[in-house]
Parts: sequence; structure tokens; C-alpha cells
Amino acid sequence: MEERGLRSTVELGPLLAERGVLLSDAQVYRLVQYIPERLSLKTLSALCDIFECTPNDLVIPYIEGAVQPVRAVPGAARRRHPAPESEPVVAELPEKFAPVKADLGPTRRRP
Repeated sequence: MEERGLRSTVELGPLLAERGVLLSDAQVYRLVQYIPERLSLKTLSALCDIFECTPNDLVIPYIEGAVQPVRAVPGAARRRHPAPESEPVVAELPEKFAPVKADLGPTRRRP
């Protein structure tokens, strides 16, 4: 924001409004200070226009819960063995397959 001459989030609100994105001062503050869970394309387009950039400059994609890669140990590439070729595991079912009936306890018959 400083590169574009904006010193606070309050200055960003009117620029967004000029582009048809109406956000309160609190919403603009949260947009700048926190990572939003979702963002409309209209807002993203307005931000790209204001900052003269592309969406790739503003958005960093990540997968929630993804495992971070482990740093390689020097020389590990030489010690690696190729993964064994394996065929997909397929469950074998008997020729006559019938589901097991659920046991619902004692049954009552109508008189």
C-alpha cells in the first residue's frame, strides 16, 4: 500500500467505492490486516486495478492441512532406491456375496 501512496486502510475505502466495491472501514481493515477466507472477484479486480497488479501478486494459494516438504539431507538422492512397481490392491469377494442382516434385537409381532 505504501508503494501506491496509501498510508492507511481508510484511504483504500474510497478507491474501492469508485470501482463499485462498497465496504465499511472495518471491512477494509480486515481485508488488509487478515487473510480473508473468501474474496469476491469484483473486490479482487478492484484491488488489482488500484495497485496495478495481477491476482498472482495479491493471492498466495495454499492447501489447508497440507504437509510441508521436508528439507533434503545432503547425499540423500544417491541413497534413494526406486519405488517398487506395485499393482493396485483389489478386494476379492466370494462368488455369492450377500450382506449380513443387522441384528435389531428381539422383535415383537402384532397380535
